[in-house]
Amino acid sequence: MTDIRTFSGDAIAPYLDAVAALRIAVFRDWPYLYAGDADYERKYLATYAESPHSLFVLAFDGARVVGASTGIPLVDETSAFQQPFLDRGIELPRVFYFGESVLLADYRGRGLGHCFFDEREAYARRLGGFDLTAFCAVERSGDDPRCPAGHRPNDAFWNKRGYQRQDDMFCQLEWQEIGQTLPSCHRLRFWLRPLETA
Repeated sequence: MTDIRTFSGDAIAPYLDAVAALRIAVFRDWPYLYAGDADYERKYLATYAESPHSLFVLAFDGARVVGASTGIPLVDETSAFQQPFLDRGIELPRVFYFGESVLLADYRGRGLGHCFFDEREAYARRLGGFDLTAFCAVERSGDDPRCPAGHRPNDAFWNKRGYQRQDDMFCQLEWQEIGQTLPSCHRLRFWLRPLETA
């Protein structure tokens, strides 16, 4: 049975390596095709380690971490994630930003995706002061030959959760894809949802 536990601030430190390993394993697949890089992971997760209000929602099978979902006040994120909101005139303290949700394939289809969103939204409400939650996801061409047969994007799931696809909010991130020798730039689109009070 999968056990869900949440950790915030300093309490996330023991799980940084586990989240890095999950990110490398899950994002290797379409649509990210991330080759995996320990230095990249350390830099990325340092943002969460340094924030007193960061959140890890972790799924355990026994002692093993099999899934992870993260969140952080946007004011504690890096400029790459903040700038699209500034460009739209959205005040950074209003936004709680959701990082990744990564789950090993054997544990999908059990409702953990909804649980990840529920826990992060509830945490943002408990912290107070936020009226938006947001995340971004990589965009790929619909005719990319690397897309596996039968792949279903998450758009319908996100829409059911109340998130709205933004037509004019993007950020650019670099990572090395499988088969590449150097990192390349990728465009990620933002999705936003008003955070209602409980």
